[in-house]
Amino acid sequence: MTSTTDKDLFKLLGKFEQQQKMPPVESWNPAREGEIDILINTKGEWYHEGGYFKRQDLARMFASILRKEGENYYLVTPAEKLKIQVEDVPFSIVLMSEKEGVLSFITSLGDEVIMSAEHPMEFRELIPYVMIRNNLWAKLNQSTYYELINLAQETAEGYVVCSGDYSVQVPS
Repeated sequence: MTSTTDKDLFKLLGKFEQQQKMPPVESWNPAREGEIDILINTKGEWYHEGGYFKRQDLARMFASILRKEGENYYLVTPAEKLKIQVEDVPFSIVLMSEKEGVLSFITSLGDEVIMSAEHPMEFRELIPYVMIRNNLWAKLNQSTYYELINLAQETAEGYVVCSGDYSVQVPS
């Protein structure tokens, strides 16, 4: 991206942030495509050219323009679409709270969702994942996993985790 495009992109994304809305990346279809040396590791940590993103606000900005197509992940702007590497999923859930039977999760980048049909949980090889948005998932970190398992309820079919009217079976 050129510096003019960078300034325009930051201005555009700043408007979405002020309105507390996500950019409409699903509707952007830029003609220019490429790749950028960004990696999101299995812990949800962002790296550029091998260096850790020290500025989490920059990682949050990039996460706001993240889109998944098939098995690939892209940073998408109105001007271009850049493929990045994701080892597992792009987000890591680092905090969980339970209030009146409803589970809320917060990612390391500040996304907050309530476990529900809109933000379902699924287990992949015994590890819980929660959909954050637009088929972008987060994996629970270890301490949050233990908190979650402590809330599991025993039923005749096995253990379940509930959030409001939504529930998911815990694999044994």
